[in-house]
Amino acid sequence: MSKRIESLTFGSVIGWIALTIASCAQQETPAPSVPIFDAQTFFATTSIFGASFSHDESRLLISTDASGVFNVYSQQFTGGDPEQLSHSTTDAFLAESWFPEDDRFLFTADQGGNELNHLYVRESDGTVKDLTPGESLKARFVGWSKDHKHFWVTTNERDARSFDVYRYAAKDYGRELIFENKEAWDPWDISRDGRWLALNKPRTSADSDIYLFDTTAPNAPPRHITPHEGDIEHSVSAFSPDNKTLYYLTDGYGEFTQAWSYDIESGEHAPAIEADWDVMYVYFSENGRYRVSAINEDAQTVMTVVDTISGQELNLPDLPEGNISGVEISPSETKMAFYVNSGTSPNNLHVLDLSAGEHHKLTESLNPQIAREHLVEGEVVRYKSYDDLEIPAVLYRPHIAATDNRVPALVWVHGGPGGQSRKGYRAAIQHLVNHGYAILAVNNRGSSGYGKTFYHMDDKKHGDVDLKDCVWARKYLAGLNWVDGSKVGIIGASYGGYMVAAALAFEPSVFDVGVDIFGVTNWLRTLKSIPPWWESFRAQLYDELGDPAREEERLHQISPLFHAANITKPLLVIQGANDPRVLQVESDELVEAVRANGVPTEYVVFPDEGHGFRRKANRITASDKYVEFLDKYLKGSGEKAAPPAT
Repeated sequence: MSKRIESLTFGSVIGWIALTIASCAQQETPAPSVPIFDAQTFFATTSIFGASFSHDESRLLISTDASGVFNVYSQQFTGGDPEQLSHSTTDAFLAESWFPEDDRFLFTADQGGNELNHLYVRESDGTVKDLTPGESLKARFVGWSKDHKHFWVTTNERDARSFDVYRYAAKDYGRELIFENKEAWDPWDISRDGRWLALNKPRTSADSDIYLFDTTAPNAPPRHITPHEGDIEHSVSAFSPDNKTLYYLTDGYGEFTQAWSYDIESGEHAPAIEADWDVMYVYFSENGRYRVSAINEDAQTVMTVVDTISGQELNLPDLPEGNISGVEISPSETKMAFYVNSGTSPNNLHVLDLSAGEHHKLTESLNPQIAREHLVEGEVVRYKSYDDLEIPAVLYRPHIAATDNRVPALVWVHGGPGGQSRKGYRAAIQHLVNHGYAILAVNNRGSSGYGKTFYHMDDKKHGDVDLKDCVWARKYLAGLNWVDGSKVGIIGASYGGYMVAAALAFEPSVFDVGVDIFGVTNWLRTLKSIPPWWESFRAQLYDELGDPAREEERLHQISPLFHAANITKPLLVIQGANDPRVLQVESDELVEAVRANGVPTEYVVFPDEGHGFRRKANRITASDKYVEFLDKYLKGSGEKAAPPAT
């Protein structure tokens, strides 16, 4: 729900193409014959991410849900089927890193989606050890030392509100506390020599700072390296491999985030990367031969790999249509792994031998029952809102849509509030589009990626200006000559789920149905019950959304639960029982209140999920439920609709 925090996901979201204009969306194209698939078929697609090189650089450590639950696999660099290394049937096991000098590896797992991740090691003999045992704690792997003798981990075991930093011995896992976090800093990165710890310090939703802690002088206070006036956001990106420079992101020099460098010895700052869009990150290969960076260019990730010796961008081989993400360069700097993704193709793992120039695609993640031409590539459009502000969005047009076969539509609202709808493969969206629903994935004001002014336009105006953008999204859809303007619903998860409930409560005549996926309904409760490990972001959340101790009346006004008597349109609610961000009671109470109105209300609770569904079976159940509900109440006006024509 925080603009920065909501980005917890599996893997990179990528695959963006070019800007188009709204009128282009109305051009007629022949409707191909496309089979209609159920959710099982779409989710037979494999999700895959991560790429840690083994010590001999012959294998990659990856995470996939090929088994139905995320597990850890070893993928040979030369190809072949991956070897499954973990065998969880319940909790998601997520790969972190091979050990640099042997076949041990690190992975994380929580318990039923509660986000209390522990860090585990699997020994070479297959036994597993929890390196962060205990109750109600959360841990994160930070990185390896240059000499490979140590690695760093953050945990909140001492104080649930703060993450301390520990140095672990690679040999026997003995550990040493190197930073006791008494002020709820956000530890982000550590230099390879272990001396410098970079700390983020959020102050408000628009202002933050960076500090450096010298681990060789533990009694000295952290050094403030970004003193400034006014509201400027700063965040850590990465240390240089020689430990002399910290690279960070800042929006202090214009509308968009730039990458700057800080010379630790001299204290000098210098620009590193700037563009007419936000710089997303910058990092380096093991010895600094290659610099990897990315730009968030109009809902697409544009990745660049620069050879720092020649200063030239690395030439990549001919690749499938899509965009590159997840670049990992081997310690020897002779091999590279990366992913390619597009709207009609999920993440696929590719490798490149930089010395030989040989390229191989190692995976085919799309279910072979589905051809790429069966899917729909989203296109970036813009529409005007109530005040003439242009709102970016990604539009998906079903193959069957035509002027003589108008289709129902959905406004899709991302999480956040400051998330972003981006081009790329999403099984749930493709499933809906395949069943004849147009999707307009909106980036209402307050979304990231379009400059800091746009990003902060919704601060303490939630349920108002952002909701109006969604209302005008319906107007835009109704103006397309291949959309049935009398059948438009709204769907979203987390903050997007809040927008669904807000739309039905505050604009009850606008949308015909709503699908609320673990959405906030009572901001007073949600802001009071944020997970303790979000303590470093509490001020940021309160600055953007409101302090429940001081702004009770306003938060009451924008909470759909207290206005549920206004809801008259059919509602589907999906919830995870273990969600630590949006508690199940939020959905329980909304469902009870709407049912009391005599309104058709359907409710699905997953007992083994949290904030987002990690088990493939649950994603399938949810996606099939979306279609079943919409077929009944949007296409069929209360009766189950006939299947779309094929």
